[in-house]
Amino acid sequence: MKLSLHPSALTLLLLVCGLLGISQEENLSITKSAILAEEVGVFDKDLLPASFHQERREKLRELLPDSSMAVFFSSPVRNRSNDVDYEYHQDPNFYYLTGLREPHSLLLIYKNPVKINGVFTDEVIFVQPRDNKQELWQGKRLGVEGVKQLLKIKMVLPTPEFHKTNCQIDGMNYTYFLPDSEDTRDTRSEYDLYDLKKQFLAQSVRKKGNRKLGYFIAQLREIKTQEELVIMRKAIEITCKAQKELMKNITPEMAEYQTEALVEFHFKNEGAEQAGFPSIHGSGGNSCILHYTSNRRMFTHNDLLVSDIGAEYHGYTADVTRTIPVNGKFSKEQAIIYNLVLKAQSIGIDSCIAGNSFWIAGQVANNVIADGLLKLGIIKNKMDVKKYFPHGTSHYLGLDVHDVGSYGKLTPGQIITVEPGIYIPANSDCDPKWWNIGVRIEDDILITPRKPENLSRCVPRTIPEIEQLMNQK
Repeated sequence: MKLSLHPSALTLLLLVCGLLGISQEENLSITKSAILAEEVGVFDKDLLPASFHQERREKLRELLPDSSMAVFFSSPVRNRSNDVDYEYHQDPNFYYLTGLREPHSLLLIYKNPVKINGVFTDEVIFVQPRDNKQELWQGKRLGVEGVKQLLKIKMVLPTPEFHKTNCQIDGMNYTYFLPDSEDTRDTRSEYDLYDLKKQFLAQSVRKKGNRKLGYFIAQLREIKTQEELVIMRKAIEITCKAQKELMKNITPEMAEYQTEALVEFHFKNEGAEQAGFPSIHGSGGNSCILHYTSNRRMFTHNDLLVSDIGAEYHGYTADVTRTIPVNGKFSKEQAIIYNLVLKAQSIGIDSCIAGNSFWIAGQVANNVIADGLLKLGIIKNKMDVKKYFPHGTSHYLGLDVHDVGSYGKLTPGQIITVEPGIYIPANSDCDPKWWNIGVRIEDDILITPRKPENLSRCVPRTIPEIEQLMNQK
């Protein structure tokens, strides 16, 4: 059955287009696109526009050397167990360049136009064709026409036609290919590209070229466009709301999994598709485990909880960490360690000035924490700081929670985290009063031409602010 917009919605759309001064031809094109989007199951109205992905492909093309091509595969379908697959998640590079969120697809980008099927083009994508039987079970597909109309890729062909299409691969001096290190075979799909990907790997694919293509992509992805910043701000806003709701609702009678459920409920309730990474909710001794994700322990009254979470919205993820006392009040020792981490983070954020080294925040935070732990007698010399602060302080943020980047100088448009921490597990070589205190504070920082902007600043960071909000049960 072919779907269509409700007559009243169609009339409203036509009226709005008229008020905006859009021509009748453009009006008709917008209307057709809206009808097609509804037909193929695209319901979100604030996705990145096709023009964004077009521009990204053009920017990549500018970086490629002459007589070269870049090859990108969509993420494979990954099996969880028996006949149940993991929820599908597109390869970030593939999504960045196309906007397509479907498996079994292949994108070829050429530096110079080549002749394919009698037509000159500098890009071609192979996608799954529409299939009523499969769509009944798995949901709508864009198909060839949907990708042409909605994603505006110049040449679109069905995946089964790849093997009988001359894509001019042999005529390229350089073939740049980004393989998926965790590739799997989807035995239930006739469109599976596992063998094709292995074929690319086995042929004359230069490993040097692979690394160079990765660097090209990192150059592009580390600088966020205005369209991306809108999506990023939304993901961070959702995450901040979840952190604040956690502060208002947590009690000592809860378990770690209940706090995880609480924040992820707010992710979904605010429109996020999923969590950008497994939520970390470590209490008591678990607060000293950096990437603790079991989240099964029941709280005790004097616990600290490290909540490291990030909502993923339209492919982009936030990453915000807060450490809170489950009973609403920091103990004396907890407050001392917390304020030391907060001081290190604040100085680290202030150092995130365009032109400074990517590593600057980590360097200054490390010095602050080393001096503080030395004064407290927790370490005997500054070199021992890594015992209790063993990780880096910053990473890029975007389509991946640990996003790609060049790790050079900070540049306007980059979003990085600043997340120092102190973790003192039981039986550490210090006074037992410090044992099982784990503190991490993390915010998402936009590099600007002036001062850094803390995009997650709306979540309380100071002890008085946190305790005040936690009293608003």
